[in-house]
This record gives sequence, structure tokens and C-alpha cells, in this order.
Amino acid sequence: MSRFFSIATGICMASAFIVAFPDPMFAQERGKVTKLPIPRFVSMKAKKGNVRRGPNRSYRIDWVFKHQNMPLMVTAEHEHWRRVEDLEGQGGWIHYSLLTGVRNVIITAPNLALRIKPNIDAAPAAYAEKGAVVKLEICQLDWCTVTSERLKGWVEKTNLWGVWAHEIRE
Repeated sequence: MSRFFSIATGICMASAFIVAFPDPMFAQERGKVTKLPIPRFVSMKAKKGNVRRGPNRSYRIDWVFKHQNMPLMVTAEHEHWRRVEDLEGQGGWIHYSLLTGVRNVIITAPNLALRIKPNIDAAPAAYAEKGAVVKLEICQLDWCTVTSERLKGWVEKTNLWGVWAHEIRE
């Protein structure tokens, strides 16, 4: 009986620990304004956007993002403002009207082959330069299709910034 009690107590304590300290891989904070996941990826809708030190027009402009469609990671929300970061971790607060939920990614490898199939041995359909911004389409476990005006092909997720390692898109 005491062995059963010890095992049952151990299971209860382990369960309580899991509830109190969930795996961060599965824990997902939600934005206080949109109720969307934080962090999440968005893109620049505008051709230019002022990035401020705080969530209000009275705050100083620290940066100006000048690339339409550039992917950004939202890390916080406050009223009509979103705190964002770019690939290099630079960022600040930007007005939500300058952003879109359309998903774009940045190619992070030089002279990257976009494959005709999601396989490293598949023939290249095209090549993309490091820093190219492309539209994110379908994502499987390790591969995503990306497109631009002239390019379309499969790319390994490890060569992209703007998509989560575990993300699946259909």
C-alpha cells in the first residue's frame, strides 16, 4: 500500500510541475490587442515605415524601414502599435496600419537553389540571392515553397527567416 501511495504521489507532483512550468515550445503568449500569437511574423505593407522608441507618435524615430514586403517579427502589442524586430534583431514600435499578415521570408543562404521538389537532390528550378525577400507559400516539416515575380521553388526552412521551424502551411 505504501509503495502505491508513493507512486501516486510522485505522479501527482510531476503533473503539478508540468502544469506550473509548461514546455516553452508549446506555450504561446497572445497579444493583448489582437489576441494573435506573440511572437508572430508579419510583413511591411508600406514602402516606408518609421520605427519608434515607444508606442506613440510622440516617441523618437530610431529607424526607418524602407523595404515593402520585408518580414518582421511582432514581439508585443500596445493599442495601435506593434513592437517588431527584423532579421538582425533591430526594431522598435511601428503603427499597425503599416503592416500586413501576408507572409514573406528572407533567403539567408548565398546563391540558394530553389528546387522543383522538396528534396536536396531535386533539380534546381531557380536560384535566389542571400537577402532576397520572397512570398511564403506551402510549408512541410523541413521544406517550404516560396515565390516571387520570377521565381518559384522549394527551399529548406533552415535557409529562411520568417517561418518557424515547426510551422506547417497548406
